[in-house]
Amino acid sequence: MHTPDFEVEGQSVVVTGASQGIGRAIAETFAAAGADVTICSRSMERVGPVAEGINRAVDEADGGRALAVECDVRDRDDVEELFATAVAEFGAPDALVSNAGGEFVAPFEEISENGWQAVTDLNLGGTYRCAQVAGEYMREAGGGTIVNFASVNGQHPAPGESHYGAAKAAVIRLTETLAVEWATHGIRVNCVAPGLIQTPGVAETLGIDEADMPPRDEADRRIGHPEEIADLVCFLCSPAASFLNGETVTAKGVPRAGNAMNVDLGLQ
Repeated sequence: MHTPDFEVEGQSVVVTGASQGIGRAIAETFAAAGADVTICSRSMERVGPVAEGINRAVDEADGGRALAVECDVRDRDDVEELFATAVAEFGAPDALVSNAGGEFVAPFEEISENGWQAVTDLNLGGTYRCAQVAGEYMREAGGGTIVNFASVNGQHPAPGESHYGAAKAAVIRLTETLAVEWATHGIRVNCVAPGLIQTPGVAETLGIDEADMPPRDEADRRIGHPEEIADLVCFLCSPAASFLNGETVTAKGVPRAGNAMNVDLGLQ
């Protein structure tokens, strides 16, 4: 009988935007599964402790190692240095998780040139730079997997987030295009579009305490745990997902009609 292969042990994984929230959960989950992770954010003060925590846990149990690198994905030189450091420490990347992103809420007519550029370059430009640099290493090594991060706000209207929604919609199309272009190189490229996830930023905005989060086994939810997205990403980077390529996996809990999820939670 066939046994599914969800194994990621021994992989070298680069995770951007890993100082907190979803990115941190992804890094910790990969490491717990035996992968070596290179993690980054724009501040070493924020991402360094995450790597230290992972490595302390590794000392107490089997798992992968973690390396923290300061990197702004809007800066090409930073991205080049991130991957050079990762390769020197753990070898060619088997997987890239482009999680770094950010936004601010404003009506379209009030978004300045600088504001539009800042959000689109972080979310779309950062994904472009990381994929381009990682792809070079992966082609030379004979393959790999890339997981880009979109959002449900790149799949449906997102009032007040036109710049963010436009960038995330473009990430979805970029993912599909790279999956076609790089399939012959053994590189799979997929995308995750999370809905509302309990991250520090969301918790602050909505006043949600971690203790008040519904359990993972509760089906009727409109908010998810970061670890649920991390589990999905690990699956996409495992051999069990070998026939998934160019797909966007939406993880938003129980379906809601139209934009009701955002309306109900006051996120318009």
